[in-house]
Amino acid sequence: MSMILIDGKIVSNSILSRIKEETKSLKANRRIVPGLALLLVGDNPASKVYVNSKKKACEELGFYSVVEHLPNDISESKVLEYIDKWNNDDRIHGILVQLPLPKHINELKVTLKILPSKDVDGFHPENFGRLVIGLPGFRPCTPAGIVELLKYYNIDTSGKHVVVVGRSNIVGKPIANLLYQKAPYANAIVTICHTGGGDIRKYTQQADILIVAIGRPKFITSDFIKEGVVVIDVGINRVEDPKSSKGYKLVGDVDFDSVAPKSYAITPVPGGVGPMTIAMLMYNTFLSASGEIDYSSL
Repeated sequence: MSMILIDGKIVSNSILSRIKEETKSLKANRRIVPGLALLLVGDNPASKVYVNSKKKACEELGFYSVVEHLPNDISESKVLEYIDKWNNDDRIHGILVQLPLPKHINELKVTLKILPSKDVDGFHPENFGRLVIGLPGFRPCTPAGIVELLKYYNIDTSGKHVVVVGRSNIVGKPIANLLYQKAPYANAIVTICHTGGGDIRKYTQQADILIVAIGRPKFITSDFIKEGVVVIDVGINRVEDPKSSKGYKLVGDVDFDSVAPKSYAITPVPGGVGPMTIAMLMYNTFLSASGEIDYSSL
């Protein structure tokens, strides 16, 4: 059997197409326009690209969106004021503060300021707690996108050994919690590997599904995996490339060329997990607008 290339563009386009149709229905039947507020602080080039991509997605879906681009030296209190304003604005159903923030601004304080019912990034401790105990809530976008990839390609996770490399609050911890839930496309045995584990190959070589999110270019090579593994590469790293007009190229945390031949299925970088993050952000914003997750009743 030939290796399956897991195409995030195909899956994300399918999700976005469905959201676009459901948004038309929401507008026509309930006169609700999903609204997303985006806050960018500073001039990080990558952050600018990400925010512009999210704004463009809103426009294509017929969402209302607002972008505030604040200077790098803005005070923390001013950032919190913007969030307060959006918390109380009925046109805004989702609030996203683009990370990273300047060092003088406390990311946790900013996250806590966002109402859980508008936390479409899924980072608020209330939403994370809901995830852990299996209550409805917004799921972090990248982990939720990984689950959608597994669904689309009908990759069974029940009883399988999933090894997650990385323990961040954005990917590692939430994807582990998503996949051990007693639910379809979950119900897995999950191991989390990190820098405290020394040589992690004794764990990764046992994986039926390997999810890597550590920000180290091409760290996972063929000797880390067994034959027939499913590999989900979350990493997006810039490495120098004199042949490129930009002077760099994007690579994942997995050495694709050596790992792909041993894999049953694998995500490319770019074009694998990346497109799913924006698709799930749009999905969370639509859910918030439609009121499908009722925070007031729990």
